Amino acid sequence: MAYLSLGSNVGDRLAYLTQATKLLDEHSDITVVKISSVYETAAWGFEDQDDFYNIALEIETNLSPKCLLEVCQAIEDKLERTREIHWGPRTLDIDILLYEGIELEDERLTIPHKYLLERPFITIPLAEIAPDISIKDTDILEVAVEHRKLEKKLLRMEFAVLM
Repeated sequence: MAYLSLGSNVGDRLAYLTQATKLLDEHSDITVVKISSVYETAAWGFEDQDDFYNIALEIETNLSPKCLLEVCQAIEDKLERTREIHWGPRTLDIDILLYEGIELEDERLTIPHKYLLERPFITIPLAEIAPDISIKDTDILEVAVEHRKLEKKLLRMEFAVLM
């Protein structure tokens, strides 16, 4: 079991999230198990850009974390992601948040995700689909509740993906 965060703030944001979710589920070694609602949030890091649509996914996979990263990046590339500005505008961003209790840190991938507990656009959708998760003795649901109080630009929408 692994958890992913998907975000988009360029073009048809909902279409990019839908296409990415379908591409993940169509991969022979990945099954999408749960999908959160869509949350519209303000940009984080580089703030002078449009708002993001974000979702969290629970997936089953037999890919290694690094192979999963390669699949995620290939999907980003397929959906025309560019990397011009760090934390800048993008058609699609896919982050691996957690992977079956694995802890990993190298130059390409950190699991659990380095900023997982700091970002409302991650904690809130993740807590919706996996409220019992704890990261470093911190309950994701508790963090998400606090983030909901602080997040000024949070809009929740139902997300229907036809797979």
